[in-house]
Amino acid sequence: MSDNKIVKAIQDKGKNMESEMSFFEHLEALRWHLIRAGAAVLVFAIIAFCNFHFIFYDIIQGPFKPSFWTYRMMCKLGSGFCVTTMNANLINTEVAGQFMLQINQSILIGMIVSIPYILWELWRFIKPALLTRERKAASGFVFYATLLFVLGILFGYYIIAPESISFLLTYTVSPDIKNQIMISSYVSMVATITLILGLVFELPMIIYILASLGILSGTFMRRTRRYSVVILLIIGAIISPSPDFLTTMISTVPLFILYEVGIVVASVVEKRREKKHEDLMNS
Repeated sequence: MSDNKIVKAIQDKGKNMESEMSFFEHLEALRWHLIRAGAAVLVFAIIAFCNFHFIFYDIIQGPFKPSFWTYRMMCKLGSGFCVTTMNANLINTEVAGQFMLQINQSILIGMIVSIPYILWELWRFIKPALLTRERKAASGFVFYATLLFVLGILFGYYIIAPESISFLLTYTVSPDIKNQIMISSYVSMVATITLILGLVFELPMIIYILASLGILSGTFMRRTRRYSVVILLIIGAIISPSPDFLTTMISTVPLFILYEVGIVVASVVEKRREKKHEDLMNS
């Protein structure tokens, strides 16, 4: 009897060692995925640092110039929408301010440009743990997640950021107050708006994941649509600080579209799960 206990203990110990080795192997694999993702960010950050003159004047400072594409398009809508001047100057008050600006923005741009590769590394890490049918269902994850993120970035950069900047810089409490804007404040605002929109546009992917886990369904989203409309209006108003109804709707309509796309995605996943359940019950 004691010999059987010893053998069983040895077997259990062996199983524990195998599971521990498997766990550490997963950690090692994750480490290399993170290293490669970090290397991609570093490479793109160095490229951005070396080309920062173009990036700053043509991209970062773009929404601050009246000649920006968005302002030109607004002028075509009518003289009342035209932005001909910016009532502010960009300044720096720190000794290392401009150098740190170049460093920080180069890293941020490196991260944004590396998003497709980072998502691909994430997919490579989780792919071995998925079943064959789950791999097929999620095969377009990297493509669609990247596409939605890029669309969100472009929408924030070309629509929301210029609208917000033009409104805030033309809003005056007194003509005696002159706007001297810290460059760090301006860059932070543009980066925050664009990144938030990039993440908000991932809503259909988040809905897909929640629906796949059985947490969310298309039926529930349809039933709560009226409440979602109110929430999306509030989010749109927060994203766009301009008080006029047109600007608020410009920032809110894409959120409505994303929500409706999410309903379709959740419904497809829900029907797929119901079909699998029926096939299981019939088998």
